[in-house]
Amino acid sequence: MSAPLGIGIRSGSYGSLDKQVQNGSARKATKMLKEKEKERLFLWICKFAGRKKVGMLFLCLISAAVFIWVLYVGKGEDSQEGNTVPSISDNESMSASDSKSEISRKNAMDLTTKLSSPPLGYFLGYNLPPGHPCNSFTLPPPPADKKRTGPRPCPVCYLPVEEAIGLVPKWPSPSPVLRNLTYVYEENLSRDREFGGSEFGGYPTLKQRNDSFDIRESMSVHCGFLRGIKPGRKTGFDIDEADLFEMEQCNGVVVASAIFGNFDEINEPKNISDYSRKTVCFLMFVDEETEKYLSSSGKLGSSKKIGLWRIIVARNLPYADARRTGKIPKLLLHRMVPNARYSIWLDGKLELVVDPYQILERFLWRNNATFAISKHYRRFDVFVEAEANKAAGKYENASIDFQIEFYKREGLTPYTEAKLPLISDVPEGCVIVREHVPISNLFTCLWFNEVDRFTSRDQLSFSTVRDKILSRVDFHFHMFLDCERRNFVVQKYHRDLLLRLAPPDTFGHSSPPPPSPPPLHVLETSPEKGANSSIKRGPGRRGKDRKAGQRRHRKVAAGSREMEPS
Repeated sequence: MSAPLGIGIRSGSYGSLDKQVQNGSARKATKMLKEKEKERLFLWICKFAGRKKVGMLFLCLISAAVFIWVLYVGKGEDSQEGNTVPSISDNESMSASDSKSEISRKNAMDLTTKLSSPPLGYFLGYNLPPGHPCNSFTLPPPPADKKRTGPRPCPVCYLPVEEAIGLVPKWPSPSPVLRNLTYVYEENLSRDREFGGSEFGGYPTLKQRNDSFDIRESMSVHCGFLRGIKPGRKTGFDIDEADLFEMEQCNGVVVASAIFGNFDEINEPKNISDYSRKTVCFLMFVDEETEKYLSSSGKLGSSKKIGLWRIIVARNLPYADARRTGKIPKLLLHRMVPNARYSIWLDGKLELVVDPYQILERFLWRNNATFAISKHYRRFDVFVEAEANKAAGKYENASIDFQIEFYKREGLTPYTEAKLPLISDVPEGCVIVREHVPISNLFTCLWFNEVDRFTSRDQLSFSTVRDKILSRVDFHFHMFLDCERRNFVVQKYHRDLLLRLAPPDTFGHSSPPPPSPPPLHVLETSPEKGANSSIKRGPGRRGKDRKAGQRRHRKVAAGSREMEPS
């Protein structure tokens, strides 16, 4: 009795045994009928089709089966991958709690992005939308003012600050060929120098100089700060640790300037947006002499800031010449702010009057450039520039001649239209706008090496370095008009001239110069002549008492006079 009970219990769960047998017989009968129908279908096909057509039909069916099987296997693998948790990086917003549908959607979006952008995420420029006012902007003709023949600003089509900020590239620009750039470090310099150079620059040999122009994927070049692992720390041009730390925090845009030898007054930037005040680093490099003046005059307190400028004091300067020392932050800024993406350099006598993001958008991003500098307002040939420097006493004539002869032996020729689209061989180097990518960093390193080896007049060496690099790689270089530069910076007097122009106070001492001193009759003086230069005044006679053919000197005010940059 126990056995049938057990069968009954099991049959109660899965159906009775009799029904299973009957269902089995029914399945067999149905299967036999289906097979007979297939045979009839096959005979019917063979009746109306030849053997060759039947063979082709079988091949098509087999191919279709294989295709379906591949799709099925692929779908199974995709489903297994979808069950895994994707890895999360700092640049991704995906979290482990995202659903499978969201993950699939994000993967599809990532795929679309990869197909529409370079694999490494480079910035390749952009075009303003059709109909944008800046697309049709042209420079108006110069004003017909015969009394004012000197250089002057011209209009520039900037985007509104908000639009310029919205166009900040998410990715760096490509650096052609060069990917990894490192710098030579030598604690003990024992090399016999061939000519020129300094311990700060490392005395690179002529062979090392020539090799540095051979652009490769990975390069190591001389770039100042030779005696220290970290620039500014026991290298010459030493900087306090607190300042070095602050400079390392600059990871976006840097505006930098310098005053050495107490040569200029600090000019506060104007028209700066709130966003720029919060995100842009404004760095003013000074020496101990300038720091002493700023502290004693009450302008510099414990905050180390004057307006927007953070004052960075450089000690143990490697050069006695303040102008040559100024080339360190000007050309080697990328070494001192290693995390910055973009920088705008201004000579100490300039006042910034346009927001930095508008300048970057107009002269870098819109032109898909990594380095931008204005052409000289008057001269475009290096040989003419050299003669002008000699005539003005900017440097020793013999040193200038030696440098030009050296470049001539290397192939330097006068500027001609054959060099177009390069519009000049002589820059107005008081402003540099650049992106800190390897190729532009290499350019300024090699430019600095020429200034370190030859004269400090960087206009003389600029075209040689530029042309050597451009002959090997497509360096995204942009040279704009000097009148455009004068649109976003205002040129001021040097401090010594301002002091001599200022009226004496009641005690007979020179008071600090006012923002806009009264117009005076002055002639241009060479900045290099310093405090020993005398200011020539206009003739004493006025009106009808003047001699025939004698012209009065044009009245100018500080900040508006157009004088040749030093």
